Amino acid sequence: MTDRGSACIATGVSRVSEVSLAALVLLVLLGLNLRPFLTSVGPVLDLVRADIGLDFRAAAMLTTLPFVLMGLIAFIGIGVARRFGERRALAGALLLLMFGCASRAVVKDGAQLIIGAGIAGTGVAVIQALIPGVAKRWFPQRIAMVMGLYSAALVGGGALGSLASTWLNPYGGWRLGLSIWALPALAVFLLWLVCAPRTAPIAAGGPAPVLTGSFFKNPRAWQLAAYFGLTNSGYSSLVAWLPSFYQQQNMGLQASGNLLAWLAMFQATAAFAMPMLARHSIDRRAALWLTIALQAAGFAGFALAPNAAPWLWVALAGFGLGGFFSLSLIVSLDHLSGAQAAGTLAAFVQGIGFLLASSAPWLIGWLRDSGGSFITGWWLHIGVLAAMAVLTVKFSPASYRYSMQAL
Repeated sequence: MTDRGSACIATGVSRVSEVSLAALVLLVLLGLNLRPFLTSVGPVLDLVRADIGLDFRAAAMLTTLPFVLMGLIAFIGIGVARRFGERRALAGALLLLMFGCASRAVVKDGAQLIIGAGIAGTGVAVIQALIPGVAKRWFPQRIAMVMGLYSAALVGGGALGSLASTWLNPYGGWRLGLSIWALPALAVFLLWLVCAPRTAPIAAGGPAPVLTGSFFKNPRAWQLAAYFGLTNSGYSSLVAWLPSFYQQQNMGLQASGNLLAWLAMFQATAAFAMPMLARHSIDRRAALWLTIALQAAGFAGFALAPNAAPWLWVALAGFGLGGFFSLSLIVSLDHLSGAQAAGTLAAFVQGIGFLLASSAPWLIGWLRDSGGSFITGWWLHIGVLAAMAVLTVKFSPASYRYSMQAL
């Protein structure tokens, strides 16, 4: 039996190994495309605001709206795949990402820019909702390694976005730096059509991957979702406002954009490394406390002495955020032994969590429009992290089975 994936198979090597290699490359390339549309905005946000007249709250929507969509579509992504098939659903999502980015080349006002962010965000949200299931089917024996690589690529792509927008600004203005990401999305779309392995369709009569009735009534599921979303809200705030904050501290456009790239580098490192370091113990709390402490140290640096060691503060926050992202999802998966149920819980956690995380950029934008400062927002994040450190106590492995008995 042949398929279009055979175009990616070299002679002399087994079909299984080559399809797996092509599929792994596709997942990494998909991950690299999911964050530049967000991180490319922050370094040039002040230029955008001056050009098309955005206030802080409207500017925050460029980050808030995609995170809202990531939360909502986490619940319905599997339905999209059932209706259209995974291959077509992911191809369509890549087209949405491409069109959303391309639209930024011709925007004339804030509404058009926000609509473009929504289009791109919808595509990213569909991809994020489907990739864990796709990876599980393609690499059932290597899911931890594959998801680690995918997560590292996802946050690593954010570094490319923040760097490129400032590099390209002198040549084509901020519109070029924001719209250029349509090209890699188009390239991955074409590769996807040619190289994506064909797998059996999702059974329409199979168990629903997102059992909202069960998890909406489960207190532990809500604790995990709040834990994931509130702690990761620091990422959405930094992506939206870190360059603007340091530009107000008299840092240059290129240097402030490089801070987001530095953040993403440490996120990518920790997203892959921390789960490896914590794999020998089922109790993940010590590693989680470490990631929370690192985040708190970074935000404290922003609030107390932003100019003393900005690269250190960003490195601490980035390592903490990257490690927490991976570990918090692993803790969710640890609660249930069945792959179907555990994946459903992870989808619920991400759905509610991204909705919570989406509020942080808007809240800081509201504070700025109301006469407050970014530093107030950094202190709010420190307070949230303190509360999440306390909540970590609850996630003892001994409590996993009991907390999910009602399902």
